[in-house]
Amino acid sequence: MSSNTAVSSAPTRYTATAKLLHWVLAIALIGAIGLGLYMVSLSFSPLRLKLYNWHKWLGVSILVLSVVRLGWRFANKPPALPAAMQAAMPAWQHLAHHGTHLALYALFFAVPLLGWAYSSAAGFPIVFLGMLPLPDFVSPSPELAEMIKPLHQWSAYALAALIVLHVAAALKHQFIDRDGLLLRMLPGQR
Repeated sequence: MSSNTAVSSAPTRYTATAKLLHWVLAIALIGAIGLGLYMVSLSFSPLRLKLYNWHKWLGVSILVLSVVRLGWRFANKPPALPAAMQAAMPAWQHLAHHGTHLALYALFFAVPLLGWAYSSAAGFPIVFLGMLPLPDFVSPSPELAEMIKPLHQWSAYALAALIVLHVAAALKHQFIDRDGLLLRMLPGQR
C-alpha cells in the first residue's frame, strides 16, 4: 500500500460513537460544574442535600463515561488535523492543542475521583441513583477531607477553564479561521 493510499483512507471526521461520547460528556460536565457552583451557595437544607447527591451521581457518571471515552479513543484513533491546518499552525498552537486535550482527559478522571475521595473522607457515602452504594474511596478522616476539598474545588475550576478554552478554540476555528474543524465533531455531520 502506498503512503498516498494510507493518507487518503485515514478518517477525516470522528465516529458517531466518539461524537456521542463527546457531547454526552460535555453536557454532564457542564451540568456537574453548574450544579456544584449553585449548591455550595445554598444554606443547609433538604434541597442542598438532594443537589449534593445529584452532583455525586453526575460525578460517577462522568467517571464511567470518561473510562468508556478513553477506551473508545484508544481503540479508534481520532482523525488527525488536516495537513494544511497543521502546516499553518505555529508550534505553540500544536502544543496548546495537545496539552489541552491531555489536561482535559486527566481532569475528567481527577475531578470525580477527588470528589469521591472527599465524600468518603468526610463520611458521606455515595449511593449511586439512591440504589447502588459505592465503596469508600478512602477511610473517613476529617483531616483528609479538609485537605481534599480544595483539591476537588480547584481541579473543577481548572476543568471549567479548559472547557472554556476548548470551546473558544473551536469557535475561533469555525468563525475566524473558517476551516471547518468544528464540523468534524458536530452531530449529523459525515
